[in-house]
Amino acid sequence: MLNEAARTWALVLAAGEGRRLSALTTDADGRAVPKQYCTLAGGPSLLQGAMDRARSVADADRVSVVVAAEHRRWWWRPLQHLPARNVVVQPRNCGTGNGILLQLLHIAERDAEAAVVLLPSDHAVLDESLLRQAMEHALDHVRAAPEELVLLGMTPATPDPELGYIVPGPPDDRGVCEVLTFVEQPAFATAALLIRRGALLDTLILVTSCKALLRLFEMTRPDLFRPMQQAMDFHNNRQTALAALYGKLPVVDFSHEILGVARGLPLRVKMVPDCGWSDLGTLADVGSAVARLARGARTMPRRIMKAEMGIDLAARYAQLPPSVPTVQRASA
Repeated sequence: MLNEAARTWALVLAAGEGRRLSALTTDADGRAVPKQYCTLAGGPSLLQGAMDRARSVADADRVSVVVAAEHRRWWWRPLQHLPARNVVVQPRNCGTGNGILLQLLHIAERDAEAAVVLLPSDHAVLDESLLRQAMEHALDHVRAAPEELVLLGMTPATPDPELGYIVPGPPDDRGVCEVLTFVEQPAFATAALLIRRGALLDTLILVTSCKALLRLFEMTRPDLFRPMQQAMDFHNNRQTALAALYGKLPVVDFSHEILGVARGLPLRVKMVPDCGWSDLGTLADVGSAVARLARGARTMPRRIMKAEMGIDLAARYAQLPPSVPTVQRASA
């Protein structure tokens, strides 16, 4: 079990590019704004929503955000109230695998016994209370079994070839299942078959201990773990060492290239009740989320504030010309 000194850290992943939504997120200068810095239907930015989500499970001073240096124009203002050491700046975006590892090594220096919750910053959630309850349940599980890694999975409404699926085993007495396998971006017919067999959508929301997650990296990608640990050891010249390392790092996807190849590790999945989750990865996802809001199924949190970037995904979606295919889903 985690001892009483173990504390919860929320690690927000905010270095992504979001290029698949460039039809909605391109600004007046022709730059595609990463979607986490955009808003949805007048609510806070997706990043702010993720920060609020993080603070629902961790104290404010134990919320860490990993960003990319090239996105500074977008992140410096919304993150200016965080302690400087809680903003982990990558020299460039090299995928979720490298971003998570760098952030995790920073946390390990400060709190090696921590429980950690990984949270993507570019997702939409309509009912935050249901998701928070699932995260808290997963944290209770990890405090009792800190060697385990618990993913949160969503029940799919319809087959989606763009997403990753988790095939779970039977639930234990705490409602947590063993992960039997991962299936990334299956064909439509395969996705439909997976859903009939009880597969869940992979959200990349992961709850575990700092030590267990570092062990996962060390076992699956020593080619990343060792050089980054060595760069971190250059305490007096760390940024220079990291810049040199990032100049030659491959782009690594955490779900596909690390979790997806882990064998013999205690990977678990916790099913989350329908909370209106979407990764907003495609135009169809945005259309579905907008339609659910319009139906009044749930209410997105709203603030009296102007979107930092002035880009609202819902408004941009409504302006798309008919010639742009959006493949609206039945769940919308």
